[in-house]
Amino acid sequence: MEPSQGIVPDSQHKGLVGALPQPLRDLAQLARFDRPIGWWLLFWPCAWGVLLAGGEGQWVLLGWLLLGAIAMRGAGCVYDDIVDADLDRQVARTALRPVASGRVSKRAAWGWLVLLCLIGLAVLLQLRREAQLVALGSLMLVAAYPFMKRITRFPQAWLGLVFTWGAPVGWVALRGDRLEVMAALYAGSVLWCVGYDTIYACQDREDDAMVGIGSSALTLGRHLRTGVAGFYAGALALWALAFWLLRPDWLALLALVPAGLHLAWQVLTLEDADAENALARFRSNRMLGLLLALASWVVGNA
Repeated sequence: MEPSQGIVPDSQHKGLVGALPQPLRDLAQLARFDRPIGWWLLFWPCAWGVLLAGGEGQWVLLGWLLLGAIAMRGAGCVYDDIVDADLDRQVARTALRPVASGRVSKRAAWGWLVLLCLIGLAVLLQLRREAQLVALGSLMLVAAYPFMKRITRFPQAWLGLVFTWGAPVGWVALRGDRLEVMAALYAGSVLWCVGYDTIYACQDREDDAMVGIGSSALTLGRHLRTGVAGFYAGALALWALAFWLLRPDWLALLALVPAGLHLAWQVLTLEDADAENALARFRSNRMLGLLLALASWVVGNA
């Protein structure tokens, strides 16, 4: 593939992205529109919060939250690429990104970021005031995230705080009580994110070590699979706590069995030295999101 095409190795829908004119292709890649897994991972916690809060039939709200996830995930990626341009040039997997490669100027990237944020603002205005305030509470976490890999060996923990913020937003969009349920759901979601992003980080271990930036995959080393298993087990335990606090019925916990089996499959079949295997296990968390959404719907609307 010609470098000018700038389609990075882990892009999906290469044919669709490749058919776009170069300027639009660059903007689409800058916002990661060619990799929809990111917005699904951002959206699912929103859906869990809505459905566990009793939001059966809230299709309009879920639609707005999906649009917000697409726009704000894109905005976050643009911001991250602006901040990390120098680092990205030193990593094989990210060297072809539009800002790092110079195909998109930082000035144009800032303009694209503003446009995406305006879409996010339109979504924000559809939420009730309490949910708006909760959503705005994530901005400082988002702004700080690109710098965490420079100052901590576990930036995935910070990403977990950022990328699952939709769980409390979705909950508060419908109700302001039972905050202990919301807190358990959010805490479990954070550990889930740390687990799947550790799997994703397997692809960059050599480059991250060379550049000198932090990564949970590097920190865990040969204990990576055990670490991911621990994060996933903690996530399941906290989700079970959220379900139990809302509906203290052992039958309610059975709704988590499909999600638990899926996470176990990820761990048991993970080959962290195989980049394609790790990428496939990472992307499979889109299915985990659906399984937990169904479980949240069952428990929250029983």
